[in-house]
Amino acid sequence: MQLDRLIPILLVPAVFFACSKVYDDIPTPSGMLSQSKVGFNIEVTRDGVPVPTARQGRTTKGANLDAARSFGLIGIDYDHHNLVIDNAQVNSDGSNYSTFMDKLYWNEVGVELLSFSAYYPYVNYIDYDDDLVTYSIPYSAQETDAGPLVSKTVEMAVQQLNIIPLEFQHITNDIGYCICDVTPKEELQGLIHLRKLTAYNVASAGVFVNDVTLSRGIWHRQGYYRNVVIFDGDAHVGVGTENEKFVGFDTLEDHLVNSHRYYSIPDDIVVGKQYVEAVFDVDGFTHNGVYYSPLQEQVAKYMLYGLLENNVFEYGRQYTFHIGLDLSSVYHEITFAPSVADWQTKIYEDNTEF
Repeated sequence: MQLDRLIPILLVPAVFFACSKVYDDIPTPSGMLSQSKVGFNIEVTRDGVPVPTARQGRTTKGANLDAARSFGLIGIDYDHHNLVIDNAQVNSDGSNYSTFMDKLYWNEVGVELLSFSAYYPYVNYIDYDDDLVTYSIPYSAQETDAGPLVSKTVEMAVQQLNIIPLEFQHITNDIGYCICDVTPKEELQGLIHLRKLTAYNVASAGVFVNDVTLSRGIWHRQGYYRNVVIFDGDAHVGVGTENEKFVGFDTLEDHLVNSHRYYSIPDDIVVGKQYVEAVFDVDGFTHNGVYYSPLQEQVAKYMLYGLLENNVFEYGRQYTFHIGLDLSSVYHEITFAPSVADWQTKIYEDNTEF
């Protein structure tokens, strides 16, 4: 199996947390009396390259924010070492995200520049370190399945707050599969029907520690794993890598955008732990005048260990694993190993003993 080689991302060291410092005199967006509406110009990128608008929401599940889900907003005044916006929940009206901020009030208390950071999807509680350099986001399996994103930090003057540009980037792994029939013997080719494909021990929960000043982060896994059913149906598997297809929910697809992909917390691959299991049926066939009956629910397992450099998933990367099903593992070729030995002479009186 081949796996796309992807460029690693630089991670920051782990950080220990303490209580945050909040600027009590500055109201939160939800409690302001003199309010000015601020909108967000949101862009989603992969590896720093914008995702085309026409493909957002199709390239991966998280390439476009789900309007039904909020994102979290943090605003820090580093000049005065104050947390001005503490995990504000920003909602969409179905087409645009916006919130209310009191710019005049901030001007009166001397706030000039704010560093904004955002993440998606929203969680009820995040934690900050003493210096307000990092904040940690605890993601459950449900939030991981939404395709978490974190924005690059944006520094803006309070007087210019009207539209805040947010560039979100993926912080999990987007994983999918391609499959084909690689049986070498021609008489055994084209007989396979994929019935089920399952990924085992997918890391699904963790805490992402985001560094506001560097716009980078690091994951701390929480030891929660799940099994993901990628395919459940009945699909004929094409012969040869030239007929390889992407695995969809219940069909095999020609294009990645239609495949069934899932998100995983970046994980270390361990011997015997992470693997993919394919369940398949085999059509009946005739070979050398002998009819072989159809087979059902044959099982093949594929280990992930050894497929990635250093056996580590890098966050923000999209992986596609290539699976080759081989019927040689089902129909073992029968061979005759001749041996030479002394004859034992026996005279038979009749042929009844033959």
